[in-house]
Amino acid sequence: MAHILNNQDIKVYISNAKHIYLNIPQKTNEQEKTMLAIIESASVRGVEGQKVSVEVHVSNGLPGFTVVGLPDTACKESRDRVRAAIISTNYKWPMKRITVNLAPSSVKKIGAGLDVAIAVAILSASEQIPRDLAMKYAYLGELGLDGSVRKIPGIISMVDVLSAKEVAKKEIVVPHDAFYEAALITSANPLPVKSLNELLECIIGESHFEMPPPQKYTPIVPEIDMAEVKGQKLARKALEVSAAGGHNLLLVGPPGSGKSMLAKRLSTVLPEMLPEIALEATRIHSVAGHLSTDVGLLKHPPFRAPHHTMSTVALTGGGSTWIKPGEMSAAHGGVLFMDEMGEFSAVVLDSLRQPLEEGFIRVSRAAGTVSIPANFLLVGAMNPCPCGQFGTKQGCHCTEGSRAKYIRRLSGPLLDRFDLRIFVRRPSPNELLRGDPSETSAEIKERVERVRAISKTRGVQYNSELSSAGLKEYGPLSEDAKEHLEYCLANGNLSARGMDRVRCTSLTLMDLAGNKPPIDKSLMAMALHLRQEPFVQPTQFIQGQ
Repeated sequence: MAHILNNQDIKVYISNAKHIYLNIPQKTNEQEKTMLAIIESASVRGVEGQKVSVEVHVSNGLPGFTVVGLPDTACKESRDRVRAAIISTNYKWPMKRITVNLAPSSVKKIGAGLDVAIAVAILSASEQIPRDLAMKYAYLGELGLDGSVRKIPGIISMVDVLSAKEVAKKEIVVPHDAFYEAALITSANPLPVKSLNELLECIIGESHFEMPPPQKYTPIVPEIDMAEVKGQKLARKALEVSAAGGHNLLLVGPPGSGKSMLAKRLSTVLPEMLPEIALEATRIHSVAGHLSTDVGLLKHPPFRAPHHTMSTVALTGGGSTWIKPGEMSAAHGGVLFMDEMGEFSAVVLDSLRQPLEEGFIRVSRAAGTVSIPANFLLVGAMNPCPCGQFGTKQGCHCTEGSRAKYIRRLSGPLLDRFDLRIFVRRPSPNELLRGDPSETSAEIKERVERVRAISKTRGVQYNSELSSAGLKEYGPLSEDAKEHLEYCLANGNLSARGMDRVRCTSLTLMDLAGNKPPIDKSLMAMALHLRQEPFVQPTQFIQGQ
């Protein structure tokens, strides 16, 4: 028979229950601290590194895993990767409440590069590995479900920020496949690992980090050569001037005239990038995920040739979750070749204008605003009309309206930024079959390197970077050259920007010829000839190219 409690019994019961509850052993503050671990790592924002402190707290309660601190989707999914990796290495997954805070909490964290740091912090907080030994290092890398440590984009930028002077320096653990990239930061001491198990053995002293052998640099031998180009004397000269002085080049001509063939061989006459430019280009390619495992520093200028259906974001950079470098930044220090330029969207083409002037692209998105280097040599190739037969024997079949619409894809301000504008005719049968052998890329490259060396003494990488004051100092004009330039300005054939660009081109021509200042009328006339209107009737161009 059930016993019925009276009011007095209830009071005693409640009193006893309260007494029992108050006597439950409580965890002290000192014991709570032992469940917290703080491990250093990094993420990327644009192309710059961003230091991240991974704070992990393990406490009693219902088992769970929470990541806070503005993680993106890939970062949140670290829960399942880290859990599987820890179990695969024969360590225990804490059946407790796990809270991961990614500090600073006000900045978005992207990618899976914090996986290794989170795993080490969890094992340290749960007292499976010594906390003081784990905190000696900073950790970068993505975890596979089998515990393997994988390469992540942007490793150079992350290692750079972790090895900065204002940051407490630590040895940095990186994926084995990304060691050569990380080693480019000379102030860092990267330690490569292949798996989480190998890393934990190194932390507790049961093993040591195995360093890969020094990387051997092998010069790139191009498979194409300028000697393969038949005829096209004027276009070949324009390519040499473009490479030597860093001048943007537009090639206009009918299909089959050799525009793409010429543009692709421009990279064969370019010298290696300066060390600081090479490191910037390598950093961009690392963030964009373009570098292969065995590549360290990019020394040869990149050559990017995007398709004409690309979007504005693909060219400039950006994205919905994080800001990623676009094609113009991937071409930093090298060539951006836009084949079939007349087929690109007008909006896409006009997005080139600001980077061509400033050498970087400022990308503003909901995720933030970043500045990414984008100092490249722009080479465009397009037909003179939609059918491509304008000025040929076959005859153009386009209407005036369709041709005008096609040409308007290149706005006046963008066209003005091309220092060299050449109409490329189809080679004659005699040039194709019996023409004299052309110069090789190696021969042209020697002259280009000589001109680049002269530009370096002027404090710039190439002549096109000179300011108006620099042009007056290093490229003064003779009186007849001034009169010739004044005539073109008075006729409205040149803008103020165009005048400076023509002077830059004439200075490059002077350096190639080995002449001394001042710039004479013949060099100025050649510079103007290389900058003519490319959409006029071909008969208006000087013959005998």
